[in-house]
Amino acid sequence: MVQIRRAKIVDAHNIQRLINVYAARDEMLPRALVSIYENIRDFQVIEEDGVMVGCCALHVTWGDLAEVRSLAVEESTHGRGYGRLLVESCLDEARELGLPKAFALTYVPDFFEKLGFSRIDKAELPHKIWSDCVNCPKFPDCGEEAVQILL
Repeated sequence: MVQIRRAKIVDAHNIQRLINVYAARDEMLPRALVSIYENIRDFQVIEEDGVMVGCCALHVTWGDLAEVRSLAVEESTHGRGYGRLLVESCLDEARELGLPKAFALTYVPDFFEKLGFSRIDKAELPHKIWSDCVNCPKFPDCGEEAVQILL
C-alpha cells in the first residue's frame, strides 16, 4: 500500500537522512535538521507499507511562485513512480493555494521536463529565492539548473 501524507515532526530525521544520502554524492544539496524542522509544514512524504520511502517539499517563495524542493526517494524503490507522485502532489497543493507557477533547482532537469517543466535561466527567478543560495557553500556555481511549470 502506497500513501502520500503531510510530514510530521517524527519524520524529520528520516527526511534529513534520505536527502543527505544524495547530498553526500553531490546529487542534491544537503539540509540541516534545523531547516527541516523549520520547514516541516512544506514537506510531504510517501509511505510504502507504512514505511517512509520518499519526501518532497513545496516552499512558497512569493505571491505567484513556489519552489518544489528536497525531492528524494529511497534507491530501493526507484522506478515505481514515487518521485513523480510526490512532485504531482506538491503541484496540486500549489494549484490549491492559487499559485500560477512553480520552479525547481535541480541536477536532473530531464526528470522534471517529463512532468511538464521547462528549463529556464536562473536569472529569470526573483531575487527572493537567492536568500537560500547565498548561504550555500557551492554558491554561486552549484551546477543546478532551473526548471519551471505554469499551473
